[in-house]
Amino acid sequence: MTHRGPTTVTDRHLFNAVIDARSPLEFAEDHLPGAMNLPVLDDEERRIVGTLYKQHGAFEARRLGGGMVAANLGRHLRQSLAGMPSSWKPLVYCWRGGMRSGSMVTWLRMVGWDAQQLQGGYKRWRQHVIETIARIAPQLPLQVLCGPTGSAKTRVLHALSAQGAQVIDLEGLARHKGSLLGHWPGQAQPSQKAFETHLATVLEGLDLNRPVFIEAESRKIGQIALPTPLVERLRAAPCLEICASVETRLAYLLRDYAYLGDDPAALARRLSVLREAHGGQVVAQWQAWAHEQALAPLFEALATQHYDPLYARSQSGNFKRWAERRPIAAARLDDGGIEDVAHAVLGTVAQPPLIRPT
Repeated sequence: MTHRGPTTVTDRHLFNAVIDARSPLEFAEDHLPGAMNLPVLDDEERRIVGTLYKQHGAFEARRLGGGMVAANLGRHLRQSLAGMPSSWKPLVYCWRGGMRSGSMVTWLRMVGWDAQQLQGGYKRWRQHVIETIARIAPQLPLQVLCGPTGSAKTRVLHALSAQGAQVIDLEGLARHKGSLLGHWPGQAQPSQKAFETHLATVLEGLDLNRPVFIEAESRKIGQIALPTPLVERLRAAPCLEICASVETRLAYLLRDYAYLGDDPAALARRLSVLREAHGGQVVAQWQAWAHEQALAPLFEALATQHYDPLYARSQSGNFKRWAERRPIAAARLDDGGIEDVAHAVLGTVAQPPLIRPT
């Protein structure tokens, strides 16, 4: 069935595929969820055409660019799109819904596919993401998991999800554990725009009549800044505090951050930023432990001398309902203990029954 009228971002689910006609660098920064990148101009071609436009005007740029576009579209038809049936319906977008996506749509329609162009292109999608976060975040029925470093908050979130609860895993979306040593080994963080796209997609899938569990976070997770509407909702939400002994938390940290011992020099370098707060002599000892791969004394010192005091100072200021927080005892934080903590969390927070289709 042919789509009628301008195609908006809310129509994207009506199509068999979403095609991003922008260059690979544009696509890498952010794109619509599930989109495939079939550029009509690659990064170098886009640069050449843009330079020609500035130096010689639109006609010369379009003449040269048109040949490049034709060659690229021909290649996509022979390769990526070769097996698509006649009933296939793709949605195509570029930066603003202009010439790049328009040229692809024209070619795909000539083949016989019901291709449509996304009105406003990626620029409109970006507005949709910002609007979605601003609209949904203030309504979120959040329950905030708190606890000092090593309380396994993220793992408890994962266990809650496995038990059927709704969660927002901000650290998973940001690909960072949120602390000084929280980078994921071998993985870069997403761009700010890509993070917000993933967050908006998660928010759209939530049932606002059921609790949503989220981990206590500062305004930044690594290089990612949390959107202000979400931060404000987070700060106003009720809190649950995971309570575990230092020994229990240290045992967890030694398992969860064991990979830091694989690159002692890098670990020592990252610790250097703590000199101003703790003094050169203290940090020198921490760096010595890092070089020696002595993670147990290092983690214990970091937890008790740096992270725990910071946690104690910040919680009441960050969370308006901190004084009424509910404690969740954690006798152990191995796999079974984390499951027990998740069960205790669900038992503490009222859960409306799930309505299942009959």
